[in-house]
Amino acid sequence: MKMRIGILGLLMAAAAWPQAVETVKVTSGMAAKASRLPGELKPFLAVEVRARVAGFVESVEVDRGSVVKKGQVLVRLSAPELAAQVAEAESKGKAVEALKAEARAKLLAAESTYDRLKAASATPGVIAGNELVLAEKAVEAAKAALGALDSAAAAASAAILPLKEMQKYLQVEAPFEGVVTERVVHPGALVGPAAGALVRIEQNSKLRLVIAVPEAETGVVARGAAVKFRVPAFPGQTFSATVSRVARSVDPVTRTMAVEADVNNAGGALAPGMYAEVEWSGKRGKASLLVPPAAVATTTERSFVIRVSGGKAEWVNVSKGVVVGERR
Repeated sequence: MKMRIGILGLLMAAAAWPQAVETVKVTSGMAAKASRLPGELKPFLAVEVRARVAGFVESVEVDRGSVVKKGQVLVRLSAPELAAQVAEAESKGKAVEALKAEARAKLLAAESTYDRLKAASATPGVIAGNELVLAEKAVEAAKAALGALDSAAAAASAAILPLKEMQKYLQVEAPFEGVVTERVVHPGALVGPAAGALVRIEQNSKLRLVIAVPEAETGVVARGAAVKFRVPAFPGQTFSATVSRVARSVDPVTRTMAVEADVNNAGGALAPGMYAEVEWSGKRGKASLLVPPAAVATTTERSFVIRVSGGKAEWVNVSKGVVVGERR
């Protein structure tokens, strides 16, 4: 009995003796949530090149995979009807020029006759008075005829210009530097504005990484932010991109917002259409108090930490946030 009392006394004495308690310092920081989001690589520029005039494909100068420069000829067309229209318009223009030359000669003759009669009229009785008037009217009529032919010549010239401009479209050129990803037509095909595409060109030296950002994280998207991503074609390799454009509209089906990041692909390793796994880090708008996860206790009723204040322990209710390194 004495032994039992002695042990109980020792336990009570140990409980009353001050115990060393390990504490940690509370820090403040921006809470960030790292996640992996799906993304897709797309060409920075892409276009289906079509013919602006109706004609037959004479030759195709490129094929799938061809690297082209801006202004390079892709397809050559032939349009006999257009050539006939140009020839007809040029013929009309030449005919008007011939009539102008004839009218100019008539004007010179009328002016010469008028000058001689005017000089002779200085001597009374040499010519009748109405002869000078008729000569003057003839000069005016010749000038009017020449003016009308000048207008006709300008109209003929104006009619030729659009036809010659259309002839330029018989050589289909690349609108920008890129790669031919699809060739649709072959020599002999009839093409035109209402027909389909001739070739498809994509600019792949620079790509767009389209990221589907969840609605909850759209409030912290920042232009100029750097993001990292990976693609299945290059396991273990990480690529970088810069956020440049934000859709500012949430898809009602997926509840995500499309965010575009520019990717420098000068080496051509990446290709449009590739699936990307993006390392996305969302930040909250204000600082949070951070402690190690082990310092947060959770019961069925609440989450709390124990704060030491004035040598006494106090329970403080808290709300759990995201983990930032080794703290949350």
